[in-house]
Amino acid sequence: MASEPAPNDSQKTPPKAPGLLRSSGVVGVMTMLSRVLGLVRDMVIARYFGAGTGADAFFVAFKIPNFLRRLFAEGAFSQAFVPVLSSYREAQSMSEVRRLVNAVAGTLGLVLLGVTIVAMIGSPLLTWVFAPGFSDEPEKFALAADMLRITFPYLLLISLTAFAGAILNSYDRFAVPAFTPVLLNLVMIGAAIFLSPLMETPVMALAWGVFLAGALQLFFQLPFLMRLGLMPRPKVDYRHEGVRRVLRLMAPALFGVSVSQINLLLDTVLASFLQTGSVSWLYYSDRLSELPLGVFGVAIGTVILPNLSRKHAAEAPEQFAATVDWAIRAVLLIGVPAALALCLLAEPLLATLFHYGEVTDRDVVMSAQSLRAYSLGLLAFMLIKVLAPGFFARQDTRTPVRIGVIAMVSNMVFNLALIVPLAHAGLALATSLSAWLNATLLWRNLWREGAWQRQAGWLRFLAQLAAANAALAAVILLLGAPVSQWLAMTGMERAQAMAMLVGSGVAAYFAVLALVGVRVRHFRLR
Repeated sequence: MASEPAPNDSQKTPPKAPGLLRSSGVVGVMTMLSRVLGLVRDMVIARYFGAGTGADAFFVAFKIPNFLRRLFAEGAFSQAFVPVLSSYREAQSMSEVRRLVNAVAGTLGLVLLGVTIVAMIGSPLLTWVFAPGFSDEPEKFALAADMLRITFPYLLLISLTAFAGAILNSYDRFAVPAFTPVLLNLVMIGAAIFLSPLMETPVMALAWGVFLAGALQLFFQLPFLMRLGLMPRPKVDYRHEGVRRVLRLMAPALFGVSVSQINLLLDTVLASFLQTGSVSWLYYSDRLSELPLGVFGVAIGTVILPNLSRKHAAEAPEQFAATVDWAIRAVLLIGVPAALALCLLAEPLLATLFHYGEVTDRDVVMSAQSLRAYSLGLLAFMLIKVLAPGFFARQDTRTPVRIGVIAMVSNMVFNLALIVPLAHAGLALATSLSAWLNATLLWRNLWREGAWQRQAGWLRFLAQLAAANAALAAVILLLGAPVSQWLAMTGMERAQAMAMLVGSGVAAYFAVLALVGVRVRHFRLR
């Protein structure tokens, strides 16, 4: 990558950073847009390719690099790289920051290029590992292996995109990395509609769409790196001190991310032994619980990691603790009403979104059981997203991994204890209980280490929160209809009723917050 003329070291200090509340809002809006377009993408793929051989082959070919992306690029690497980059930004000159960026770009790029080449050559073996059942259908197996050769470079491209996004996040340029995933959905929608009719095997258009989206996401971010004067000139340098620190931090972080993925896999395996429909019921309910988690929990966690990293590097423990406290309050402000709404509106929400086609009344009712179980842990899931950066920012990746392992083992114990009496809902409840254990242990360690200190006004804030959530619950219970009525409505009637109900609940919640004295300025923090 070539660079425009670099600014001198006197330009090390960037323009004044936006507040955490504004930055979290920007990331949340972009994430919401990406989630909505992801749903549209799934609908378009279903419309054009259904659930036949081609679609099955593509989903496997896309799942493999996408799984590794979650494991590596957006998990372990970002958690390790952002704190190191922030410490360099705080304590070193701009030329040293560029040296770090160049060394990480070259080293990361070389490793990923090697992995990509090996994977493309060995695509049949990878296909067999991830989809051994395809071996009984030679045509499907060959198609998946061929598409994997096209989709696997996405791992290289999206990992470099995550690298560029980590730099931008470290300099408080959150909007661009948050918007970037939107491009994947747009390109894949376009490939399905416009490119597939031009191809001999139409479903191959989706594979090329993944490849093109990876390239577009990377190149979209490069001009913004140029503006910072941090456009990488890759240089392979394993001996660079910063590269070594990143690698040391990545090892436990990679294990920690793997633990969570293994947890999800084990839950699916156990669900597969239950009655038909259990996996789908968990999937539908998980999709709903993931929305507030992804839009708000992940957004706040993304924003505070570079902020906390800089405060740690600047040796400002009081500001560090105040930022963690702000993040916890922000999560409570959104997480408590979101969990309450999911619990009270489980059947209506599921009916509004999924009660079409082959989804029956029973599917909605059964999915609601697991959604309520997930809603009990939603606040814990969101707290984990903002408490874990309190460790990563201090370059401590071992503690959250150790706690994650404890939570994973506990989750399996809870699974075995609850699966018999509660079936699929027991698996969801076990996930929520283990999440609360995880969040509690993270919080306790931050408190013991002084990384979180309770700020003034907590009792008042909790009372205000209780009043607003009571109003929310009252509106939902007063205006809501029986489940049988929701199931009997048409799709348009359900959408209109849900919009009215959600709008009324949100209005009541924020109106009471305003009445009891909560103001936006109370959540402004830099």
